[in-house]
Amino acid sequence: MAVSLDLLRTFLAVHREGSVTSAARRLSLSQPAVTGQIRALEAALGRQLFVRLPRGVAPTPVADLLARQVAGALDELEAVVAPQPDAATGTVHLGGAAEFLTELVLPALAPLSGTGLRLRVTLGLSDDLVRGLESGALDLAVLTARPRQRRLVAEPLYDEEFVLVAAPGCDPDPQRAPLVAYAEELPIVRRYWRSVFDTRATRTADVVVPNLHAVLAAVRAGAGFSVLPEYLCRADLAAGRLVALHTPEVPPLNTLFLAHRTGLANPAVAHVRARLLEAAKTF
Repeated sequence: MAVSLDLLRTFLAVHREGSVTSAARRLSLSQPAVTGQIRALEAALGRQLFVRLPRGVAPTPVADLLARQVAGALDELEAVVAPQPDAATGTVHLGGAAEFLTELVLPALAPLSGTGLRLRVTLGLSDDLVRGLESGALDLAVLTARPRQRRLVAEPLYDEEFVLVAAPGCDPDPQRAPLVAYAEELPIVRRYWRSVFDTRATRTADVVVPNLHAVLAAVRAGAGFSVLPEYLCRADLAAGRLVALHTPEVPPLNTLFLAHRTGLANPAVAHVRARLLEAAKTF
């Protein structure tokens, strides 16, 4: 039996909201209409999708699987058919790490400036950004890990590759050379050592500065070596201002995710999301 897109769209809204009432409000439908569509989809599939709770509904494993299968395609379709006259107007609150937003995201969104879209940017760490998404303070956020909160949707945006770098002429031995790091705990350095050398980094940093642009500047000036995202130092590597101290067969990667609350009722948010996903193909 054929299943209509309307039934799948309603199903996804209920799955994301965890409530028939909330889904009905988001879809501008009556509660009986949403209930009827869910029953029609269950009849078409021959499977139960939701279990009623004292407050809301809980998805069955069948529903969770179906949501994973259809969410991406339905979200892309919704972004495509969003009303175009309003797509680039309004205010979008975007969050992410300072370095990634500065180097890649903001240049990708620059053509939207002056079109009627207003962008408000928050720089911060993923935990704070997730709280911003949940509270409604942020519409979109670039996160360093996929959030587990049920009402947040996240999709892979960019695979961040890491490079072991130093200025030309610096001691190429990481066991002897000074180390410049983002934090005392050496999170980026330790990840690189574990992934590439299969060992634990036990060094103490000689210079610690909690900003990767500052780390880059210190390394470029000859303060020591560090591990940096490739996108941040690719221009310096190409120009010879930095050299790669090691070229692993498989460079360490960290996937960045573009996250938002369930549903994209705001056309401006959907427009920015679609533009970032497209731009990320060339990052």
